[in-house]
Order: sequence, then C-alpha cells, then structure tokens
Amino acid sequence: METTHGLGTGNRSAAAPALPAATEAMIVEHMPLVGHIVRETMARVPSHVDRDDLTSAGLTALVMAATAFDAERGVPFNRYAATRVRGAIVDELRSIDWASRSVRRRSRELDATRANLANVLGRVATPAEVAQAAGMSVSEVAANDEDVARAQVLSLHASEDDAIGERLVSTTPNPLAVIEQKEQLTYLVEAIAELPERLRLVIEQYFLAERPMAEIAATLGVTESRISQLRAEALVLLRDALNHELDPDALAPEAKPEGCAAKRRESYFAAVADRHAAGVRRPVRGQRISISA
Repeated sequence: METTHGLGTGNRSAAAPALPAATEAMIVEHMPLVGHIVRETMARVPSHVDRDDLTSAGLTALVMAATAFDAERGVPFNRYAATRVRGAIVDELRSIDWASRSVRRRSRELDATRANLANVLGRVATPAEVAQAAGMSVSEVAANDEDVARAQVLSLHASEDDAIGERLVSTTPNPLAVIEQKEQLTYLVEAIAELPERLRLVIEQYFLAERPMAEIAATLGVTESRISQLRAEALVLLRDALNHELDPDALAPEAKPEGCAAKRRESYFAAVADRHAAGVRRPVRGQRISISA
C-alpha cells in the first residue's frame, strides 16, 4: 500500500504535508491494531474478500483518526482509533462487489444454458446435464452457484443489463450482517463477564442456564422481586455497554454525570472496552443468548 501521509522519511508526497512527529509515532504504534481488526474481520467474511483492501481502508482510517484525535476529550486513542478503523472496514465491505466479473459472466452463461435445456427437454435440467452442455464439471457448476449465492450486495452495483443482480435470491446471510451480529455477540459476552458478580450471576442463571427466578432467588437468599430488579439493572448496563461501543449516539446521557453511579457506569464501560481490546473471548459453548426485559 502506497501512502501519502508522510510515514517514514523516504516516501513523502509533495501533495500532502508531513504529519507531526508525535502523530506519526502514534500511527506507527497502533498499526498492529489495524492488523488485529482485519484478521478478526477476515475470519467472518467469505474467502474471496481481499485482505489488502480491508487493510488499506483500516490504515487510512488510522491516519485520519490520529490527525483528528483530541486527547482532551478523555477517550483513549486506541479505543477511538479502533472505532474509526472498524467503521472504515464496514464501509469497505459495503462497497465491495462480492461477485467478480468472471463469476457474473459465467453465471449468466449457465443461466442461458439452463433456459435452453429447459426448452429442449421440457423440464428443469439436472446439474450433470447443465455441466455437460456448458463443457464444465458438476463441481465447477456448483462452485459458481455458491459464489453467486454469496453475492449479497451484488444489486448495489448491478448494471441495468445485468439481470442476475435483480433476480438473485440468496439463502445465505448478508456478510455484513454476519459481521455485525458476531461483533454484537462478542461485546455482549464480554459485557456479561464484566458485570458485578451478583448481576452477572442473575443474567447467566436466568438467560443461559434458563433457571426460574424462584430458584435463583433461593440461591442468592433474596426474593423473586429482588431478582427481577437485579435482572432489570443488569439489562440496562448491558444495553448501555453495547451502545457505548457500537452505537454511541444511542447511549442515554447520565442524569448526574458527576455522581457515583455515573462513575461506576463509566468504569464498567472501560472494563468492557479493555477486555475487548485485549482480545479476550469467552465462548458461548453453543448456547443461544437472547436477552430481553
């Protein structure tokens, strides 16, 4: 990746002014963060997504984050930069045409072959018949169909004469939606792990172990009403923790920002962010988390 941001002394562009030394140092120091986020993303998207494209988008976002960073806001740079980098990578994924030109062309050819065979045979052709007519193997036809099925955002860039973009019906999840869902689940698991002990126990026992409130109340030696209150308190914390990391605009402001409750909440948010930044993952072990009040 070529850069015009003045990183290093041997590749400066006359079109862009050199960055301050402190800013360059901050960028270089946090380049591994981009690599970590890209690796995390590549594990969740189809194999044909180009790692270099995501890396380029991430590094560009890192440079922009470093130049715009204001330490007086009280947000650590690594957290601020991670948010910007993830946002840039999501934007890059939105802009990607998931099906290459060759995949599109071959898909149109196969569709035409299927249509011709249907007219001749009076029925839907079998995969073997389609493969023989197209001069391909059955596995090649299946592979092309799978590639097209992964083209979730194809219609965003399909041209007017590219009918497949309009009629494609995919049974696979949108890659971007998969990423966002897994990111939310990751933060949720980490946010549960950072809850105060009693709140964490209530959430784990009620939602994961699916124990009745009466049993949880007996375990903790409190009333069912108190368990209900603890559950509600935990849900608010979890919701706010996810919004703090993934959708800050949706985070409700504190009524008393200087109060003890606000400080405890900010401390909790910081703990969740630190756990995520450290790359700590606690597997859900096949359990399906579905939390609602």
